Amino acid sequence: MNTISYFVILYPVIVSTVWITGSIFFSIQERRIPLRNTHAGQPDELVSILVPAHNEEETLAQVVESIAKITYQKIELVLINDGSHDNTLAVMDSLKKRYHEQFPIKIVDIRINKGKANALNEGTKVASGEFLLCLDADCYVDKNVLEPMLARFYDNPKVGAVAGKPIVRNRTSILGRLQLLEYVGVIDIIKRGQAFVIGHITTVSGVVVAYRRAAIIDAGWWNVDAITEDIDITWRLYQHGWQVRYCPQSVAWILVPEKIMDLIHQRRRWARGGFEVLFRNRGMFITGHLSEQWLLLDMIISDLWAISCSFVTLFYLITILFTGDIIMDGVILFLLLLISLVQFWIGYADSKESDFIKWQDLSLLPLYVVFYWFINLVSCLTALGSFFLDPERSGSWSSPDRGL
Repeated sequence: MNTISYFVILYPVIVSTVWITGSIFFSIQERRIPLRNTHAGQPDELVSILVPAHNEEETLAQVVESIAKITYQKIELVLINDGSHDNTLAVMDSLKKRYHEQFPIKIVDIRINKGKANALNEGTKVASGEFLLCLDADCYVDKNVLEPMLARFYDNPKVGAVAGKPIVRNRTSILGRLQLLEYVGVIDIIKRGQAFVIGHITTVSGVVVAYRRAAIIDAGWWNVDAITEDIDITWRLYQHGWQVRYCPQSVAWILVPEKIMDLIHQRRRWARGGFEVLFRNRGMFITGHLSEQWLLLDMIISDLWAISCSFVTLFYLITILFTGDIIMDGVILFLLLLISLVQFWIGYADSKESDFIKWQDLSLLPLYVVFYWFINLVSCLTALGSFFLDPERSGSWSSPDRGL
């Protein structure tokens, strides 16, 4: 029991320390080491912007409005209607009439809802660009989103995807503001740390990510059977020798769930997508590069930690219930709290200009630490059950809770 307890306590401390250190050096590297521009002196490449949509009549116009403000001029827009039951297709038609003089707009109408991966595949078939910027239909994209991404493609011809940075924009509820802190203090930090320490990231963010078209074709397109197409395509690119970069300068403002069950459902889907990646890429423990092996190993250890943590927590609760003894050391609790707060402040230092965090958001920091571990523990455990009890799934999707 002591061994399991030490594992539960030390694992988040060690991992957080690694990601914090890596994040600091990633920021230094971004400032000190310039990217090469192998495309210098050549005409701008056409970028196709893909926006798959299912029942998005209320949000689609806003994302297209933000696309219209992008500073990079040589773009085309591909709107993909995936079996919507509302007026999404009519909204697409009206947007085409409104913006057709500014940039070409193509509409792909898929009658039967088959999921985001299939929608992206169909959109790519009609896209003409060498690069594909994929956006969710409920985000606001920054006007300077493309130039930093293209710089990373031009720096290395083996870069197959460049992940942007999502920023939470709905902050009217405690749950929304807690997720804002999580994206700053955990998700961004981990990606920065992985990018520097390992050279790979676990997954791109499907809400804002650019792909090299040739890499997508080489990897066999998006997998329509994957529950999380962004995690799956990241590892399909690794399998085919492509690199994936993280670009925190390319941001999109997103809506996040503001109901606890919708949030758990979202995180359970993410966790299950991770289990699918582990199962499908288990051969990379032998054939993959060291960086890929380390990422897979970290995913396994994270899952073992979730199981161990639930067991230890249950043991402590039973002990307290029957004996009344508090057996958790206060020093340990303070250490876990301290490392979480340090991790957040490192992320905040890199994000305060782009994320517009206010003091009201920072007042939730103590609650944020408990929230992060609780949500991820519950989602991991429920995803494990879902993965083993119901391994089959369909390729459809539904509109998520987007808060206020």
